Amino acid sequence: MSTMSNLWVVEDLEDGLRFSYKLNQVLASTQSKFQKVDVADTEPFGRVLIIDGLMQSSQLDEYIYHESLVHPALLAHPNPKRVFIGGGGEGSTAREVLRHKSVEKCMMVDIDGDVVDFCKAHLPENKEAFADSRLELVIDCCKAQLTQAKEKFDVIIMDLDDPLEGGPCFFLYCKEFYEFCKTKLNPGGILVTQSSGSGVKFHTTVFSPVYNTMKQVFPAVKAYNQAIYSFADEWGFVIGYADPKTADISPAEVDKRIAERINGELKFLDGESYTGLFSLNKAVRKTLAEEKRVLTEANPAVFLKHMEGVSEHTRDTAAPLPAAAPKANYSEKKLKAVK
Repeated sequence: MSTMSNLWVVEDLEDGLRFSYKLNQVLASTQSKFQKVDVADTEPFGRVLIIDGLMQSSQLDEYIYHESLVHPALLAHPNPKRVFIGGGGEGSTAREVLRHKSVEKCMMVDIDGDVVDFCKAHLPENKEAFADSRLELVIDCCKAQLTQAKEKFDVIIMDLDDPLEGGPCFFLYCKEFYEFCKTKLNPGGILVTQSSGSGVKFHTTVFSPVYNTMKQVFPAVKAYNQAIYSFADEWGFVIGYADPKTADISPAEVDKRIAERINGELKFLDGESYTGLFSLNKAVRKTLAEEKRVLTEANPAVFLKHMEGVSEHTRDTAAPLPAAAPKANYSEKKLKAVK
């Protein structure tokens, strides 16, 4: 554990735009085969999980992301019993799934066992989820485990990293994978995936092509988003329904299903906020309507990325902030820490 009273973390979001926050302590760090992971206490966000130099979730608002990812799909399904999670190593997605009384089995597959073990040790809010007997945790490629699964699932949730060049999961945002997932769903099944930034500037990068790609596979598809304060953007999700009749739920029905199905009180989602998730602004709706790209393994959506873990790249110096990398853009985020 290291104390850094005046350290500020700086993320280069794009050319001319930086996002910075005060870092009080790095509590723990690890380097897995795939990525660098830090847990730190920060001034504005509380405890945060940082992977490859970028904030993945924060104590302040992680519940907004995870409730938005999980509950619209599970509440739309009439009786979700078997749920598959691709990714989700920190355990928060499984935590929200396991709040549903109907769930009998939740299979969570993450490729990075070191990160899962690290999150088990340092994120106490997910301790009960990891200990739940309904959770089957497997360290492997999620496509490999879906291929081997003998039973099908009612809901498949893809809580993956963004499609990054050289990363392990860019092909999991492609038409071929969504077609495969559909074969692994029970009748009336639902697939939902996170789909990166969906704000006014970057919603065309992953969000809109994923939406159009899933439209080629499922008879009913919806895109939705929510502002995530710690991500400094709105965040997108796309959901595909094998049965179009399950796609529309009234706010009153959402509230009814939450009351009947979910243990404990949700902090973010209710019937009114559920409606808000799907109320996209005019500019984004226009983009979705006009989107022509279909993501395939031959033509995926890929971010270029170079990032650094905060624990190894802090500096005890009074030097000014370093210059931004030339031609930096959303796909070339960097994390630097300066004092």
